[in-house]
Amino acid sequence: MEYRTLGRSGLRVSAIGLGSWLTYGRRVEDERARACLRAAYEAGVNFFDTADAYAGGEAEKSLGRWLREVPRPSVVVATKVFFPTGDGPNDRGLSRKHILESCEASLRRLGLDYVDLYQCHRHDTSVPLDETLRALDDLVVRGKVLHAGVSEWSADQIDDALRTGRRLGLRPLVSNQPQYSLLARRIEEAVLPLCRREGLGQVVWSPLAGGALTGKYRPGEAAPSGSRGADENDRRFMRAVLADEVLEAVDRLRTEVAEPRGLNVAQVALAWILHQEGVASAIVGATRPEQVREDVAAAGIELQPETLEHIEAIMGPFARRAQP
Repeated sequence: MEYRTLGRSGLRVSAIGLGSWLTYGRRVEDERARACLRAAYEAGVNFFDTADAYAGGEAEKSLGRWLREVPRPSVVVATKVFFPTGDGPNDRGLSRKHILESCEASLRRLGLDYVDLYQCHRHDTSVPLDETLRALDDLVVRGKVLHAGVSEWSADQIDDALRTGRRLGLRPLVSNQPQYSLLARRIEEAVLPLCRREGLGQVVWSPLAGGALTGKYRPGEAAPSGSRGADENDRRFMRAVLADEVLEAVDRLRTEVAEPRGLNVAQVALAWILHQEGVASAIVGATRPEQVREDVAAAGIELQPETLEHIEAIMGPFARRAQP
């Protein structure tokens, strides 16, 4: 496993991380979740990402039960705050009250004294930015959080936070968690250049575009039973990446790039992500231990410049690049 420094912090994270959105605590029973977590850990993964809102807190609980089996210093645990965790008016957002209370609740569910990375899951325009940043800084001072980051913030929002933090003399943010894949490349325009300049590492989510970059979906065929593409609710969000012309490109990626090198499509897609400057870790989701092992193997794949150009020629026309 390759380990990369997270931004300008001293924290080292595995190039492949394991996430728990839509899986642990909800769709995957606890024993299988533990098997996936164990497989990742044994393969060298040390970065585990979750959020307070995933499965109503059950994802953190599921991860916490497994964490009891491993030495605390051997893992980097990340969670997030923003989305509703209750029905009350203060049970959401990035107010000081919600950040402090949500962090304590996450620590209880995880069974930890501290988390390595605490991330603002979205930007909150209803709360003064200095209130949010001071609350995060206070958590670091108290030892509840080692580092703070953001997720899905625009370049302007990140820049504003960095400027405000410097003005207030606060510890800087160290990371950004954006959606990034061969099919979702909006951050390349402004977010990535800013983060590279300011030293924020990228821990990217959905690097396989919700499964569209795994090769499991084929053009003109029904989605496999049990897959996200076969789920009526999930398919609404995946319609664009499951279009036949996109899947035809993914099939070309399989036959022209992956198979000649003894790889699968997912490994090529993950290796491409890890070749992008500033990416510290690609967070994958998994429902089977063997899936974890296959994805983790991508960390050791070297893609030559001509291969990267070939991938770009195949997939580039189908990537979403413009900011919405």
